[in-house]
Amino acid sequence: MRQQSTLPSSPSSHSLACWLFLKILAVIYFIAFVSFGHQILGLIGSHGLLPIADYLRDAHNALGTAAYRDLPCIFWLDSSDAMLQAVAVAGAVFAISLFFNTARRITLVLLFILYLSLSSAGQTFMSFQWDALLLETGFLAIFLTAERWRVWLLWWLLFRLIFLSGSVKLLSHDPTWRSFTALDYHYWTQPLPTPIAWYMAQLPGWFQAMSVGFVFVVELGAPFLIFAGRRLRRVAAAAIASLQILILITGNYTFFNWLTLALCVLLIDDALWQRVLSARFAEHARRLFPVKAPSGIQRDITIALVIFVGTVSGAQLLETFLGVRPWPLSTIQNLIAPFQVVNTYGLFASMTTSRPEIIIEGSNDGSQWREYSFRYKPGDVKRSPPWVAPYQPRLDWQMWFAALGNYQQNPWFVSLMRHLLAGTPQVLALLQTDPFPGAPPRLIRAQLYDYHFTNFSERHTSGAWWRRTPVGMYFPAVSLSNR
Repeated sequence: MRQQSTLPSSPSSHSLACWLFLKILAVIYFIAFVSFGHQILGLIGSHGLLPIADYLRDAHNALGTAAYRDLPCIFWLDSSDAMLQAVAVAGAVFAISLFFNTARRITLVLLFILYLSLSSAGQTFMSFQWDALLLETGFLAIFLTAERWRVWLLWWLLFRLIFLSGSVKLLSHDPTWRSFTALDYHYWTQPLPTPIAWYMAQLPGWFQAMSVGFVFVVELGAPFLIFAGRRLRRVAAAAIASLQILILITGNYTFFNWLTLALCVLLIDDALWQRVLSARFAEHARRLFPVKAPSGIQRDITIALVIFVGTVSGAQLLETFLGVRPWPLSTIQNLIAPFQVVNTYGLFASMTTSRPEIIIEGSNDGSQWREYSFRYKPGDVKRSPPWVAPYQPRLDWQMWFAALGNYQQNPWFVSLMRHLLAGTPQVLALLQTDPFPGAPPRLIRAQLYDYHFTNFSERHTSGAWWRRTPVGMYFPAVSLSNR
């Protein structure tokens, strides 16, 4: 029989929650570094789509020494391919070190520095809200103790993340959110749906409208329970976690949902966690995160952190809801923005109501065209939507954004076409198949299609998950001689 822990059940006790949170954070850091490291040469390597060496050189030429502040990264010292890979490997190693609580604070500092370097160097491929969320979470984790106000800072982060995600849906004046029809479109227009999304898209309109109502209740109501009593805080954790799990099983949003769930862990006090985890874990957690009165220095650090985060995030909230950026807070925001330690959030502010997809084709004669297949984004209509999270195929994601605009707005897309014409191995490795394995094609082009999930009868008849109709040319046929 498992021995029960004797940890105090006081609402202020969060030793187990802190211990468990850092375990999950370590796993997420590991996934983030390995995921980007697997793609890094094709994305920002010397033969990648947006070489980091060129990016830093251009930034320095344009900004001078200010570039070091605006793009904080260790790649100013060395931007070689070996250095890029070394940072990704080092990040994964430090994440393992954090999991086993080896030199915890130093490891957290190093993880933050390395991931900030990748985020600064990654350009458009590292511009997602979950990258900023990981950096802000990692920054606050450096100072994490079981002391209530240190935990409160991460509660405040979760509050802003969820409440702003609900608020921007209304502030954007998006008609689908206001008419409760957003989920009629979401499952098939999101970047990388899962197979379950196909089934969810078949559900009737009344169910989709009720689901939108659930989203609003959770995102606009549950965050306020975070700062209520312990029982209501548990309700908030359950509600937010439920929504995250539903998003997780219907869409591939990399490590975002897992990171949000990790923040929910901190809403549960030790009185409940000790019923789930063994006494051995509980005692270990209490040693690592003792419940004791903070020293004078610790109190000073806590006060400084609360004032800093509260002031900057408060200014961000003023800008979001009132459209004002009071001076000198705007100056402070501009100075710290590159470090991503306090960020603003707001997911799914506007719902896309169609799904344009870019299909890249190559040819040697201008008559017969072969299609390039990506690893995860829709292409072959009979291929099932994939399960890929928490891994993030960042090129596949950017293809979704590119399809919503044009190639002139996406310089990396022009680079992609050039590298496919050249047959660059690092870039081809980002794709599922190379239809020209012997030598690259003489011509390349990109066409735009409109994609939509099939229904039950269509799938039964054809076996297709998607149906597509041509829209037009996205990128004209070119060769290396004219591009």
